[in-house]
Amino acid sequence: MISKTGLKTASDLTDRDEAIYQALLSAIVEHQLPPGSRLPEEALSSVFGVSRTGIRRVLQRLAVVQMVILLPRRGAQVATPSVEEAKEIFQTRSLIECANLPHVLARCRSPHLAALENLIRQEQQAHTDGDGPAAIRHSAAFHIQLQAIAGNQVLTEMVTRLTQRSSLVIAAWGAPWQQGCRCHDHERLTTLIREKACGPLADAMRQHFEHILASLRFERGGETVPDFASLFAATGVKG
Repeated sequence: MISKTGLKTASDLTDRDEAIYQALLSAIVEHQLPPGSRLPEEALSSVFGVSRTGIRRVLQRLAVVQMVILLPRRGAQVATPSVEEAKEIFQTRSLIECANLPHVLARCRSPHLAALENLIRQEQQAHTDGDGPAAIRHSAAFHIQLQAIAGNQVLTEMVTRLTQRSSLVIAAWGAPWQQGCRCHDHERLTTLIREKACGPLADAMRQHFEHILASLRFERGGETVPDFASLFAATGVKG
């Protein structure tokens, strides 16, 4: 809303910040802004049509959730998880997601399974189409929706953050063709959920994360400056 003075209200500024935050977060999670990419305030300010102060607020929020690092005299760049951090992220996911599976099975119903199977189909189609960002998005959504079945909002939020950081790990250390998880792993997990096989399900989930870790290639890439104008042209945030 515009105030009588012609200035944007605090609500407008908050909404605009949130839109820019979500646009940058999605670009990072979906590997459109790879680890090490520089995020110059001036370039982003021009692309989104906001002040550098507004961009700085968004970058600080992204730093809080460990998706961006702020370097003295060098500005912001997309975070690059260390080898140890990469391993710890997936070890933590394995611990949390496996421990929650009994609660997932206790509350799981047919509509939940249908939703998971729909995500698998979308993920498979994204791989077929060569749509990496969509494959990553659906892969993460599978894990988040699976854990959300248990109804623990705090845990679901934790898993959401961890899937975002997992995507950074895969972007930093995964093979060039690697986009999210392996579809057939998700199919196997869904079959075991349908069978209410808690022990085998937990084993399969642990193996799933072990497979991802085993596929990583711990070789660091270089720093890049993306074409922000092309990347965010369709967001509609600028204004």
